[in-house]
Amino acid sequence: MSEVLYTATATTIGGLEGRVQSDDHVIDFETSLPGSPKSEDSEATNPEQLFAAAYATCFDSALQIVADKEQIEFQSEVTANVSLLEDGEGYKLAVNLQIKGDNIETSRLQELVQKANEIWPYSESKKATMEFTLEVQ
Repeated sequence: MSEVLYTATATTIGGLEGRVQSDDHVIDFETSLPGSPKSEDSEATNPEQLFAAAYATCFDSALQIVADKEQIEFQSEVTANVSLLEDGEGYKLAVNLQIKGDNIETSRLQELVQKANEIWPYSESKKATMEFTLEVQ
């Protein structure tokens, strides 16, 4: 059995036209459908934005873990582009991660990105359920 290291809890009420809140209130946002009047008139977020933030943060963390193990210091930046797709059978996500690194050669960064992708907790789930690309810049 795996050891639980951390559990995050968030509750939403009202779906895309409601509110989402974490149990510690760090996350406390109105939610809205992208392009809806509510999204244009408020600071509401949507699941894709939240997912992009989580994906970018988690991948960057995995990248830094790999770099630390190899005793490589550099500044990384990960941008997640999350798209909601409809393919006639339903909805799915497409995720493109753009990875940049300061003070590191591109070829070395590419190696670290591949290693990070292997240890990253989301690695297996993304293969079956979404379109996924990594782009080292």
